[in-house]
Amino acid sequence: MTDASDAELLRRHVDGDADAFGELFRRHRDRLWAVALRTMGNPDDAADALQDGLISAFRRAESFRGDAQVTTWLHRIVVNACLDRLRSQKVRAADALPDDLDQYAGRGSLSTASVADPAAEAEADESRRMVLAALETLPHDQRAALVLVDMEGYPVADVAEMLDCAVGTVKSRCARGRAKLAGLLGVLREPEAGDRAHGNQAPAARVPSSEPPRGPPGDADPRADDHA
Repeated sequence: MTDASDAELLRRHVDGDADAFGELFRRHRDRLWAVALRTMGNPDDAADALQDGLISAFRRAESFRGDAQVTTWLHRIVVNACLDRLRSQKVRAADALPDDLDQYAGRGSLSTASVADPAAEAEADESRRMVLAALETLPHDQRAALVLVDMEGYPVADVAEMLDCAVGTVKSRCARGRAKLAGLLGVLREPEAGDRAHGNQAPAARVPSSEPPRGPPGDADPRADDHA
């Protein structure tokens, strides 16, 4: 089964294969978790939003029409689940970032090797906390766009599909979000050559690459709540 394409796994799931969806989730869990954590801002809310998204994808698999990649479809569902939870939450003062964030570092899409130098590790940890705290100050739609484009590295066109909006809307949300983060975080990194090569060039200030979060605690199985 591991050699099957994402589309094939989704088709097998629709046809009743009990293991196909779990395999599909395992393939993409790290990036889906990274997006959920960075969008929600803390592990508990991220885990709930990711579970919401997976249950929705599990139940709505028949609605997939193949007009986008399966991974794009999955991200769209998970991001929408995150945004739904954010919109339903009451406006509140920014919560303290979790003390255990480091245990999730190392397996996201921009993973880097651990830093042996304690001073460098402490500086990297502070940078992660600053980025996540700053992201929490943005409107939800801007936050989602920045997480997907700047932190996860998806092309703007793919993000437009995930967020179900125009390419220009994604660029506008990113530009406004970067402008606000620039004031909160100071000097930000320049756009990388890969962004320009894909036609994704935007204002010079961009979100710095924080250490990405590790996958969610345990292997969430959407079937667990399917009959709840």
